[in-house]
Amino acid sequence: MKLDHMTWYEVDARINEGAAVLLPVGSTEQHGPMGRIGTDTICAEAVALAAAERCGGIVAPPLAYTPAPFNTGFPGTVSVSAETFQAMANEVITGLLAQGFKGVFVVNGHGANLEPLRKIEAALSDNQLMIRSWWEPTAVNTLRQQLYGEWEGMHATPSEIAITQSLLGALPANQASEPPKKLSAEFVRDHAGDRHGPPEEHRSEFPDGRVGSHSALATPEDGKRLLSAAATAIATEFRSFEQDR
Repeated sequence: MKLDHMTWYEVDARINEGAAVLLPVGSTEQHGPMGRIGTDTICAEAVALAAAERCGGIVAPPLAYTPAPFNTGFPGTVSVSAETFQAMANEVITGLLAQGFKGVFVVNGHGANLEPLRKIEAALSDNQLMIRSWWEPTAVNTLRQQLYGEWEGMHATPSEIAITQSLLGALPANQASEPPKKLSAEFVRDHAGDRHGPPEEHRSEFPDGRVGSHSALATPEDGKRLLSAAATAIATEFRSFEQDR
């Protein structure tokens, strides 16, 4: 259930029952020739909502403006500083806790969000915040590898494109019909968490916006499988998080 579709009476009743809340966090950035600008937010919210349907959870409105400075060389990307994002996310998270929710379970969709979110987590007490990227559960990661292997890559991944296709339909592949250059294990290691260079340098190295990801391998059918796997895993983790508070 969406928090913003509820009345305060309904929310009050759920808080008195001991509810935690799911908070999707994404980004507003380019996702290659066939990926939507809002892909990270679309995926995070879709997983959170599908998980909530499975476990009776409440989903707060998503945070969509987050750090993506390396992608600002591409039209449509809106990036905020890590400090601004951390301050905003902290106010939202502590505000939800102050309202009486037992905990906040972040469903993350963007690598650069993780460091600021973990700083918020470290400042809170009693394990009030849990951060989980939708692709992290073993079942989801295994499916990603089975479907795409090394072509999953790092950005504009076929798995996230597939989820958006399952929800909104497929866009033309455009330049994504050709595979991108493959990434080395060293590159993946050194750039984990979206540690990419300045925007001009990043666009020069990855001119169509994909980072080792063969987006055109995505299908809506894959997206349905990935969304179901992610929602099932997140619902299970959220139930445990809520019950342990």
